[in-house]
Amino acid sequence: FSMLIKDKIKVGSFELRNRMVKAPIHSETCVDGKVTPETEQHYEERTKGGRFGLVVVEHSFVRKDGMASPTQLSSSDIDGLKRICDIIHKNGSTAILQISHAGCGASRDFTGEQPVSSSNISVTCGWPNAKPNPEKPKPLTVNEIHDLEEAYFRAAERAMKAGYDGINLHSAHAYLLDQFFSPLINKRTDAYNGYTLEGRTRIHMELIKGIRQVIGDKSLFALRLGGCDYTVGGTTIEEAVWACRRFEEAGVDLLDISGGTCCYARKGHNYPGYFGDISEAVKKEVHIPVLLTGGVRTVQDAEMLLKEEKADMIGVGRIITAKPDWGMELI
Repeated sequence: FSMLIKDKIKVGSFELRNRMVKAPIHSETCVDGKVTPETEQHYEERTKGGRFGLVVVEHSFVRKDGMASPTQLSSSDIDGLKRICDIIHKNGSTAILQISHAGCGASRDFTGEQPVSSSNISVTCGWPNAKPNPEKPKPLTVNEIHDLEEAYFRAAERAMKAGYDGINLHSAHAYLLDQFFSPLINKRTDAYNGYTLEGRTRIHMELIKGIRQVIGDKSLFALRLGGCDYTVGGTTIEEAVWACRRFEEAGVDLLDISGGTCCYARKGHNYPGYFGDISEAVKKEVHIPVLLTGGVRTVQDAEMLLKEEKADMIGVGRIITAKPDWGMELI
């Protein structure tokens, strides 16, 4: 019998071989930002056979002050990025690179600089059980925001030089762009203010416009959004829908839905597709594909979520990291 997960899907100008996605989970294999043989082996083992229509390569920092951890990939290692991209293409999948800045999730211990953010509020980034950075971040000035946007543009440019089919802009898991989107963190009062949706998404809209100019109309542009904080006073599903509509209008091809300040987990929820309430709401209101990741352990889980119309594509992260041969039945 046919499976929805094996159906091809059009995303931007690309036709993907199926609807299964390798999510951009951190491999923890890089040294000084550079790809190692272990990094290459990680992608070889987990993409062999073309199991995934789309592979999103782990978050790469756009600038050193945005490093999330000492073993994170750098967007500056063009040769290393190309080696990963070539492996994924050889194995038959479309490849995009996630670009990010950790904001207050970065640490002076490995960047040598004071962390920066939308405001001077520290928050746990990336890992649900981690502790917030004890050093308060420096709020970015407007000029510094523009400088940082340039770093994103240059990172996107390097991804193109390395042969990627597009990029994934990381605005989830309490990293920098999520620190602008979430009213729990963004306490600004200027044009990037935290009390209007226009203010909270201004940096996103500027980045989408600039990155699209860099990568061109034919490259795949995905945006990972922390759609809900699941916390009183935080980002709501309704706000995520509003933002996603704008992102679609601005030129995004794929909306990659995840959690906000709750990171990649949702407390008390461990079933397949635990962010499905956000992705389902977004899917009903946009005309581009929606990707859902979280809690998926089997291909059958992915199939169920597609049948329930929670999303158009399904991602896996931790299970494929733990079990490199996961999903071979998709071949």
